[in-house]
Amino acid sequence: MEPDLARRALGEFIKTQRQQMAPADAGLPAMALAGRRRTPGLRREEVAQLCGISVTWYTWIEQGRTESVSPQALARIADALRLPRAKRTYLFELAGKKDPAAPDQHEESSIAPEILEVVSQFRAPAYLLDRTWNTVAWNPAARKLFGGWLEDRSTRPNLLRFMFASEQARSLTVDWEQRAHRLVAEFRADCAALLDDPAVLRLVDELSACNALFQRAWRLQDVVAREGGERRFRTPQGTELRYLQVNFRVANRPDLKLVTLMPAAD
Repeated sequence: MEPDLARRALGEFIKTQRQQMAPADAGLPAMALAGRRRTPGLRREEVAQLCGISVTWYTWIEQGRTESVSPQALARIADALRLPRAKRTYLFELAGKKDPAAPDQHEESSIAPEILEVVSQFRAPAYLLDRTWNTVAWNPAARKLFGGWLEDRSTRPNLLRFMFASEQARSLTVDWEQRAHRLVAEFRADCAALLDDPAVLRLVDELSACNALFQRAWRLQDVVAREGGERRFRTPQGTELRYLQVNFRVANRPDLKLVTLMPAAD
């Protein structure tokens, strides 16, 4: 989306949410609600007061006249307007910003049982990745394909850690070096809004210290979309297995990615 159009869309969205919010729901004192109100919902100055920002600047945000709005200011606006999760996510997507509260919103323990059940229902290899590519669920077919990596309880199974810190990945993955380079570029694209996240920084530091190829690939700052496509693996017996990778986002948990490996036709 063009910057000017994005700013206008952001302002219009905030304006409509302000107009739809009942003043009493915002916790305004009864005195502020007395008298005739010509404006539906909240007034601009009321939202600005709730957010702790100037009326002029808030007005510019609604009018799409600001070059940039900080994530912290957007979070205060979202809180003041009591936006539910879907609308809050949409607000930050329009602004192209990371929600400061996002890392704390999704813990592994909160994954709904039905999401985990979906993974187990696939006959082909399937696994579920969280925002830092930790593997939080997998099915028997994935366990069979990837062997002991998923069963190692000494550390959380992480796709990048497997690729760059495991000798098994080198022998299992056909064209390992090419795939490893692409995987780094896919990860950078996937976590663009999380590059200052402590978990991401720790993972990058760990892999940079133990693998020179990862270090070089990360410094290149290459970015490609995680689009799936053909994946080839070689079994210990020398048999080559070909799959088509198809990725899905979990609708109510966009931090989770379902990766499926469908057997490719000869």
